[in-house]
Amino acid sequence: MSPTGHSGVSDLAGDRINAEYADALDSGFRSGGWPGAAHKGIEVLSAQHKAKTNYLASHPIAELYADIGDKDHAFEWLNPAYQDRCILVMGLRTDARFDSLRSDPRYPELVRKVGFP
Repeated sequence: MSPTGHSGVSDLAGDRINAEYADALDSGFRSGGWPGAAHKGIEVLSAQHKAKTNYLASHPIAELYADIGDKDHAFEWLNPAYQDRCILVMGLRTDARFDSLRSDPRYPELVRKVGFP
């Protein structure tokens, strides 16, 4: 662990935002498995989004919510990702992390808005 309290590749690259996120995932996983890691990651990314220090945060927040089965929150965060023209939304149709959303009626509507047939 480095003197800053972070560990891993993101710290070596000097990426404080990703180091904070990685530390949150690690801490959450140690205390509550994957659901705990996802919730800790969501906390950090939400704070970064609110502080406008991570303009891409809405997409990974949506991914985490989708992964833990919280469809309502996943769509709540996918819509701003679309509105902010986040390039990551372009993978919506093929990204396996959103498989849990495909049966929801909001999914085809979002796919249509993004510009896919």
